[in-house]
Amino acid sequence: MNLTLHVWRQKSRDTNGSFATYQASGISPDASFLEMLDVVNEELIAKGEEPIHFEHDCREGICGSCGMMINGTAHGPMGGTATCQLHMRHFNDGDEVWVEPWRARAFPVIKDLIVDRSPLDKIIQAGGFISVNTGSAVEANTLPIPKPVQERAMDAAECIQCGACVAQCPNGAAQLFTAAKISHLGLLPQGQPERYERVLKMVEVMEEHFGSCTLFRECEAVCPKEISTEFITRMNKDYLTAQVKR
Repeated sequence: MNLTLHVWRQKSRDTNGSFATYQASGISPDASFLEMLDVVNEELIAKGEEPIHFEHDCREGICGSCGMMINGTAHGPMGGTATCQLHMRHFNDGDEVWVEPWRARAFPVIKDLIVDRSPLDKIIQAGGFISVNTGSAVEANTLPIPKPVQERAMDAAECIQCGACVAQCPNGAAQLFTAAKISHLGLLPQGQPERYERVLKMVEVMEEHFGSCTLFRECEAVCPKEISTEFITRMNKDYLTAQVKR
């Protein structure tokens, strides 16, 4: 496969960026999108040019670090798929492909396709944990949890903190991410003692850095783990309850 790539290049967050055009030649249809970028980078290095900088780690759709906009869509054209698991067979020979970093004011560009996603960490730091003050952890099997509750908590816990929901949202909102983190703890018995304190803290930090949700549901459409916007409804309900309790 031969493709024409238009890639966003930006030296640092303090400089202006622009698109640069590259040719990706002889790409295997079975290669992943990141492997295709590796091939392009090898050619750039051989020419003495600076390679395209992008973030990655596991390349198994688990770590959430590989996110980028591909033809205007977070993680590319395949639903329920992270960029590292997107294969070139989903493109056509001769295609022009536009590659950009996450589009969100909350995620400033560090270099090329790498962005600063630390605002998501601040939400987690505000309350995305369960406090254990004394003793050792209780044996998990001694806490009976109904299967529907367990499955719903695990659905929320699948969030890999990639930031696609923020990047795709027209408002740059982080409600889907925050709701998933709140729900996977708040649904389980271990998370009940801090349930309402947690939602207040995490939502307050979220509102400092991100836009407001108007339920376009584009977040749900591009989430590589297909997390449902139903968790946003649950978060809003808990938040209102927490405000009344306060």
